Amino acid sequence: MIILGIDPGSLNCGYGLLQVQKRRIVAAGSDVVKVSGDLPLAQRIALIYQKINEVIEEYKPDIASVETIFYGKNIQSAFTLGHVRGAILLALAQAEIKIVEYSPLEIKKSVVGNGKASKEQVGYMVQKILSLKEPPKSQDASDALAAAICYYNKEKFYW
Repeated sequence: MIILGIDPGSLNCGYGLLQVQKRRIVAAGSDVVKVSGDLPLAQRIALIYQKINEVIEEYKPDIASVETIFYGKNIQSAFTLGHVRGAILLALAQAEIKIVEYSPLEIKKSVVGNGKASKEQVGYMVQKILSLKEPPKSQDASDALAAAICYYNKEKFYW
């Protein structure tokens, strides 16, 4: 089974992949889709959609674990993130991949044990859980792996 974790972002969209065999994580990888803030929003969304489709085509995930929107004080950022998430969810749905969604708090609690954990704490625990020699390339990639780990932690006993 391959789990695709996604940390949506309009400039940096992280994704992480976990390969699971017999209830054990046997491989992990991550990266970030980076788009220029100078591009209009529609073009950024199109690039993210295209890249997520490429990831789906290459890795053929069985399930996607997507982080939900964090409701901060900036409503414009929430709307922008909503557009990005819509494109990501569309790509996953078109590929007929099962989608689960978790809040940032739920993901942090699953990985660190504390829903209020810092991004640094999440990155540290992702590195330790997956026995990575180096931390993921960025916090976005780390958060995406954390989303995949969250699904793994919640579902591994049901396989």
